[in-house]
Amino acid sequence: MKLPLFNPHSRSLLRGSLLVLLSLGVAILLSDFPHNRATPLLIFPVLFAIAGTADTVRCMQRRWSFYHAGVILCIYMDLMALCMILFFLLYPYTRWISSSQ
Repeated sequence: MKLPLFNPHSRSLLRGSLLVLLSLGVAILLSDFPHNRATPLLIFPVLFAIAGTADTVRCMQRRWSFYHAGVILCIYMDLMALCMILFFLLYPYTRWISSSQ
């Protein structure tokens, strides 16, 4: 008997949210947050966060309900986490752009 959390063919809101939040945690550790170190390894948390967001979007229903509203809130949370990871990825490279003038 497989758990739906580990089966990628079944829809799981928990799996998508955990994937995004764990990739945000890994991105914070990889970027060495207060110092914002440039590392191209942050591409992997971005890809995992996109996959988690896509998994959360799969849980949408056609008719509106409170579950549908909760999924929309989770998608907004996923997008905010994805923006944070992209910020950690791109911010260290802006210093090189501004110092070249």
